[in-house]
Amino acid sequence: MIRAVGLTKSFGGFEAVKGIDLDVRRGEAFGFLGPNGAGKSSTMRMIAAVSPVSGGELSILGMDPAVDGPAIRGRLGVCPQEDTLDSELNVRDNLVVYARYFGISRADSRARADELLEFVNLTEKAKARVEDLSGGMKRRLTIARSLVSSPELLLLDEPTTGLDPQARHLLWDQLFRLKQQGVTLVITTHYMDEAEQLCDRLVVMDKGLIAAEGSPRDLIGRYSTREVAEVRFGVTGDDNPHESYAEQLGDLGERVEVLPDRLLVYAEDGDTVLEAVHARGLRPVATLVRRSTLEDVFLRLTGRTLVD
Repeated sequence: MIRAVGLTKSFGGFEAVKGIDLDVRRGEAFGFLGPNGAGKSSTMRMIAAVSPVSGGELSILGMDPAVDGPAIRGRLGVCPQEDTLDSELNVRDNLVVYARYFGISRADSRARADELLEFVNLTEKAKARVEDLSGGMKRRLTIARSLVSSPELLLLDEPTTGLDPQARHLLWDQLFRLKQQGVTLVITTHYMDEAEQLCDRLVVMDKGLIAAEGSPRDLIGRYSTREVAEVRFGVTGDDNPHESYAEQLGDLGERVEVLPDRLLVYAEDGDTVLEAVHARGLRPVATLVRRSTLEDVFLRLTGRTLVD
């Protein structure tokens, strides 16, 4: 569905994407993770055939976006990060009018709108004004609008940003149903649990390059451990005792990470780590054992420093 070799994107003297290789297969959910400025949005815009490629090769649906841009866009669905719904139209007409842009007849546009409203659980809101919808409803309507042309490839940019947990899980269910129907999904997200839930494969981008690629489980196995033991010691004044404790616990796991309020000990068995901590006469004020997550991988690959 998508194939890129040495893909680059430059803006003047700034290179946002620095030569990446991609291969997205039909029917899978493929994710882009990365901090702000990593090159995700620039890559997505090239895939959407709305931003020209600066260098390398890019094929979308077997076509060259430099030559076949309109044909590619006619077979894509795009759900932007910001809702761009028409507030002058009611919910149903947002879909009907958008369908007409694709040359769909009036009768088929109405039928398609009703079908999609049912799919995103908005049938009862068909005549409502857009401004009266909740944030979750607007997001579902935006996704419905991206599906009016029955796309083979659906691009979703931060699809659940700002939604409450109930709305996020409802959207996850709907995206999973789309994948079951054979729609290929390409997703950017800052939610690590979302990427683990939805993506068959993903790439972690950093500074315009791909830092890692694989399934969520593969990445966790490659860059983290099965479990993480979190150990907190008392902090008094401006002193942070965790640096000194890290030296005492450094041999208990594959690596130890020092945070201002706790230590993270990466090991295959977190309970064994805690037993060893207590056996050494140390008395943490709080402990926790959890499984490693994609967030641990993400932070290891891209760092904890805030990127503006």
